[in-house]
Amino acid sequence: NRGGRIGGEQQESLLSDWLLTSLVRRATLRESDLAPKYEKVHNFKVHTFRGPHWCEYCANFMWGLIAQGVKCADCGLNVHKQCSKVVPNDCQPDLRHVKKVYSCDLTTLVKAHNTKRPMVVDMCIQEIEARGLQSEGLYRISGFSELIEDVKLAFDRDGEKADISSNAYEDINIITGALKLYFRELPIPLITYDAYPRFIETGKITDPEKRLESLHEALKLLPPAHCETLRYLMAHLKRVTQYEKENLMSSENLGIVFGPTLMRAPELDAMTALNDIRYQRLVVETLITNEDVLF
Repeated sequence: NRGGRIGGEQQESLLSDWLLTSLVRRATLRESDLAPKYEKVHNFKVHTFRGPHWCEYCANFMWGLIAQGVKCADCGLNVHKQCSKVVPNDCQPDLRHVKKVYSCDLTTLVKAHNTKRPMVVDMCIQEIEARGLQSEGLYRISGFSELIEDVKLAFDRDGEKADISSNAYEDINIITGALKLYFRELPIPLITYDAYPRFIETGKITDPEKRLESLHEALKLLPPAHCETLRYLMAHLKRVTQYEKENLMSSENLGIVFGPTLMRAPELDAMTALNDIRYQRLVVETLITNEDVLF
């Protein structure tokens, strides 16, 4: 009897372990379902390989003494130059290759860290909303550039472990400055060079309803990680405008600040770039006011 009872207990224990494992696995699957599946092209650079090397796409030998093939600077994939033209856009950046946060391509950063948005955007916005929404001139007033540079270095060095709390940086304008700097230093702006002309055309439309329709179409041109980050930022800026009586920042004021930060003209002459500034402002202002409808 005692042996049977022990056997039964062991079976129950095994069953509960199995159920627990199954639940954990299902939870993990659900979690990974939520993880963004952003597509990313490989960042191939000509490379000289030491010793014998085989192409990771076609499995054939890489001949030659120098520049035998190309290597992805973000995930380390090694392939023939010819093979690089047919490799699918499935780059999964490796943190060993992605060394910094600032000046790093946005999609590369979020894929390397497996996040929906760049951690610098989430962390800065959470900090600003926790203690800065009523701060007069929020985003308009600049913090000390040396301390903003400090925050940038902290993110590049420590990633999501960077300390941007009030203990480290009492002045909220340092955090807003660090967020704006992040967007300014993106190699491809949040509103990408490819989508820029369409967004500017949208800014020129005077009819509010038609402008909204055009803006809705323009947003489809953005890469998914850019669109998701823009959505999150616009929802935050809308919340900033809800404290306009205290912070004196309307959607128009925020449009003036963020227009040139989020949109950069792709190699336009100085005069055209200057004319574009008012349309940049109008685009950002419309995005903030209508973020609930557009995203």
